[in-house]
Amino acid sequence: MTGPFDPRRAGKYPIAIGCDEVGRGALCGPVVVAAVWFDPRSLPKALLSELDDSKKVAAPRREFLAQRIVETSRVRIAAASSATIDRIGIRTATLDAMRRAILGLATELARSDLPAYVDGLDVPPGLATRCEAVVKGDSLIPQIAAGSLVAKTCRDRLMRRLGRRHPGYFWEKNAGYGTADHLDALARLGPTRHHRQSFRPVAQLSLGLEALVDAALGDVD
Repeated sequence: MTGPFDPRRAGKYPIAIGCDEVGRGALCGPVVVAAVWFDPRSLPKALLSELDDSKKVAAPRREFLAQRIVETSRVRIAAASSATIDRIGIRTATLDAMRRAILGLATELARSDLPAYVDGLDVPPGLATRCEAVVKGDSLIPQIAAGSLVAKTCRDRLMRRLGRRHPGYFWEKNAGYGTADHLDALARLGPTRHHRQSFRPVAQLSLGLEALVDAALGDVD
């Protein structure tokens, strides 16, 4: 067992939707959330034992686990673009993406009675199902950990794709976070349309460029 979830206790974990986000602190690109549902008793034991916070799992293993989660669970992904984040703020944009993912998955399952758990402090508004925010939920609720792995894998793939189209910012390595190489590229090249203009240090550049990303995962030119 490598993660915090013991397959011998599978019956003690909730049968619920779990949701987590990735990319909230990045300087560019969308925030991506994943909602995941499964019965822990039916999940392969080896998979349950490896579920964990995506930051604690090496990238190759994370990719493998995310694929296994998609194959064995029900998953719904949602995102908020940089333009949306600039318009309504990162907290509101993240909670709205969580709301859409949870609602979409509950509708797909035709189960409005399923409880939902989200990582963090805030419960998304506008949910028909009962929802609870859980601090460090990715170490307490296996579906939240699964959501973290899927969301991280999805967003990293998108940022690698964007990195190939916008070379020089090293998004394939830093995923849009404020690393030294990314900050150096911002100073030399200026922000792209995928950067969050409301985030420091992007806003400090005062270049007056518009953030034009209108669709969460659509326009990646």
